[in-house]
Amino acid sequence: MDTFTRADVDIVRRETGFSGFYRLEILTLRHRLFRGGWGPELRRELFVRRDAVCVLPYDPWEDTVVLLEQVRVGALDKSERPWLIELVAGLFDDGESPEAVAHREAREEADLTLLQLIPVMRYFPSPGGSDEQVHLFCALVDSRGAGGIHGLDSEGEDIRVSVWSRSDAIAAMESGQIDNAASIIALQWLSTHASRLREEAGARP
Repeated sequence: MDTFTRADVDIVRRETGFSGFYRLEILTLRHRLFRGGWGPELRRELFVRRDAVCVLPYDPWEDTVVLLEQVRVGALDKSERPWLIELVAGLFDDGESPEAVAHREAREEADLTLLQLIPVMRYFPSPGGSDEQVHLFCALVDSRGAGGIHGLDSEGEDIRVSVWSRSDAIAAMESGQIDNAASIIALQWLSTHASRLREEAGARP
């Protein structure tokens, strides 16, 4: 079976359709076909944005997770409640490592100190039209005292932070109350790894 690579895509032309906080590029391309040869030229719009880091804060000693709630413009037209329940998350600044983003966003969005970062996976959330890649982590935290309203005033953030039992968070995911991809992936991962994390955590530091 043939395995195609980046070399099997020919970008004929790349134009900028819009450039602001995000960028829209218009690509004219062609690619090799499974049946052999090259396909016709295709016009595709590509939403270009910085990669993101998402973190599920997990307290293995209390078996709880810390979740955030904030309004999301992408849910306005398709949800009666566009305040989504989410993970700690943020975009890369120039030169930042994924770990640096995780620690920065945990402080800014939830006033949390991450005790240990555990890589979960990297994935493309919407590769049909965007080049964004998400770096997903689970982080061990002390959830005692977590909560309240956080976020940067300079960025217009209004984030409500709350502590959930792991079982309640997973139930909210299964019922559709938690309905965004990063949170679903992270909670599903946690449901199969929580026992190991609790055993390895030992006594609370």
